[in-house]
Amino acid sequence: MVDPNTVRRIVDLADVRAGDRVIEIGAGLGSLTLGLAETGADITAIEVDPGLARTLKELTAGLRTVTVVEGDAMTLDWVALVGGGPRIIVANLPYNIATPLVCDLLDTVPGIERMLVLVQDEAADRFVAGPGSKVYGAVSVKVAHHAVATKVGRVPATVFMPKPNVESALVDIRRRVHPESIGIDAAVMNNVVRTAFGQRRKMLRRSLDGLVSAQAFSTAGIDPTRRPEQLGLNDWYRLTRAVSE
Repeated sequence: MVDPNTVRRIVDLADVRAGDRVIEIGAGLGSLTLGLAETGADITAIEVDPGLARTLKELTAGLRTVTVVEGDAMTLDWVALVGGGPRIIVANLPYNIATPLVCDLLDTVPGIERMLVLVQDEAADRFVAGPGSKVYGAVSVKVAHHAVATKVGRVPATVFMPKPNVESALVDIRRRVHPESIGIDAAVMNNVVRTAFGQRRKMLRRSLDGLVSAQAFSTAGIDPTRRPEQLGLNDWYRLTRAVSE
C-alpha cells in the first residue's frame, strides 16, 4: 500500500485508541503499521515473508509499542497470540486466505472482539450478504452467527504497488452474542448450512434429504420447498435445533 491517504483512512476506520491491543496481519513494509502505532496502541505486526519481516523489525526498532512476528497467519497459534483478549485485528489480507482466516478466527478465537479487514470486493460482499442476495451463502451465515459485518468502503487498485487486477473493500466485523444462538451446536449448523448451499438451486427438502427429516422441518417451522438463500439466521438456528433433538 503506497497511498498515505488510504493508510490514514484505514487507521481512522479501525477506531484504534492508545492502550488498545492490535494485531496487524500482512504488515509488509510497515506503512499501515506505522500509522497504527501513531495512535498509541500496542501493535503486533505479522509478516510471513522473512525479508520483509526483517526490514520491518529494523524500521520499528525504536518503537516500544510495536512487536513484529514472522509467521504465517494461517498456522500461527492464535490462542496463545491473543491471550486473554480483547484484541483488534487490522489487516490487508491476501485474497487466497481472506475467507478461511476470517471464518477460523471467528470460530476459534473469541478474544478477537473486532476486525477491520481489507479484502477482495467479492469476498467483502459475501461477508456482509443477507438473505435474498445472490452472494449470500454459508460464509455469510457463519459471519452473521458470530458478528455484525459492515462494508465500510472500497479501496482502488491504484493505491497498491504492484497494482492488483481486482478491486478491494474494507469490512468492519464486530463480534456479538446473538441471544438466539445460545445452545446451538455449531458443528451441526455448519453441516446443515454447507450442505444446503452446496446445492443452492434446489429446494431444501432435496438438498437436505437424508440430513433433515420432514418432522424436523415441521418442528422448525421451515417450509421445505424454500431454498437456502431465503433463510435468515434465526431460521437456521431453528432448523439446527430441530435436527439436534
